[in-house]
This record gives sequence, structure tokens and C-alpha cells, in this order.
Amino acid sequence: MKLFKKNLGYLFFGFIIWFPVVVLIVILKVILDSIENIGHSIIAIFAPDKFIYSGFGILLVIILCYITGIILRRTKVGDFFAKIPVLGILLGSKKGKSLSLEVLAKLTPCLFLLSPTCISPGWIISEEKVKLKEEYVSFRLVNVYYPNVPTLVTGQVFSVRKETVMKIGNSSSEMIDLLLYASRTPENITYLPWENENAEEFKERAKLFGII
Repeated sequence: MKLFKKNLGYLFFGFIIWFPVVVLIVILKVILDSIENIGHSIIAIFAPDKFIYSGFGILLVIILCYITGIILRRTKVGDFFAKIPVLGILLGSKKGKSLSLEVLAKLTPCLFLLSPTCISPGWIISEEKVKLKEEYVSFRLVNVYYPNVPTLVTGQVFSVRKETVMKIGNSSSEMIDLLLYASRTPENITYLPWENENAEEFKERAKLFGII
């Protein structure tokens, strides 16, 4: 009886290992067969069956998907479909880029006032003029990306007044290391003024961040 239970246990653990593998193989076979049949049906419109070999259907579907991807990403057709709900989420704009560590590494790091008493690290995405009715107001807004540690690329975007954002001269990779690995701190943090900001204005604004 013990020998039977022991061998039954071996059988059970072997089944646990192979069952998902077999299910995956079956699903892939069904998908590939379906793609082959679809491609075969399309080719059959233009060529006799005797000229259609196994695998031609899958090859045709791959080529069609590739051509479709080029059309959606490199022509105005993609812009049209990007305006359609749901499809627009999937396609996005061919001119835009999803946020990734690679994109983040090219942005300018900064500190910004998440609240009057909370200074937070972030990255500058863009700067915008603000219009009130038909006239531009004196201040500008800066779109700042606020990272979600430790994933970094699942954060939020805040629009904050330009004077509450302090540009950092350190590289993005240094700031990423600082956020992910507290022990990898840069030797110094360099703060930069905005363009056309004189020394006095910079010093006055730096007081908001407790720098001076």
C-alpha cells in the first residue's frame, strides 16, 4: 500500500509539471492552425490549392500584420484610428512614446513642491503657457512626472507652477539610482536656474526648497 501511494505521488507531481505544458502546446496548435486556415483561405482566392504549401497561410498573416503595423505607425491612417475610443488606447499616437526607463533617462530631473512642506523628486516633461480668456498670464505651468518607486514608470503627471520646480543638473541615471538604491547617492546634487532667471531670482526661489 505504501509503495502504491509513493508511486501515485510521483505520478501526481509529474502530472502537475506536464499538464500546463500540454495545455500550452494545444492552445498554440489551435491558434496556429486557425491562422494557417485563414491565410490559406486568402491565398486560395488568387492561387489554386496545388500551389499552396503548408505554412504559407501563417507566412501571409505575418506579412499582413507587419504591413498593417507600418501603415498604422508611419502614415496618417494611424492618427485616424488613434481617435477611436478603445482603439486609440491600444494604438496611441505614432508621434508619442510610452514612458519607459529609456525615455525617463532622456528627461531633465527636478525637485518640485508636491505641497508647501513636501519636496519631491520628479522629471520635467514639458512647459506650457497659460491663457486667461484671450491673454497669457504671467506664470507658466510645468508638467512634472512623479515616479512611483520602485517601478518608476507607473507614476503620475502633475501640472505645477514653474516657480515651484527646481531643475537638477545631475543625470537621470544618478537620480534613478538614488530613488531605487538609497546607498547609490551622487556626490553632489546640482541645482540649475531656469532660462532668463537671474541670480537674485534664483536665490529667492531657492528659499522655497530650503537650499539657502
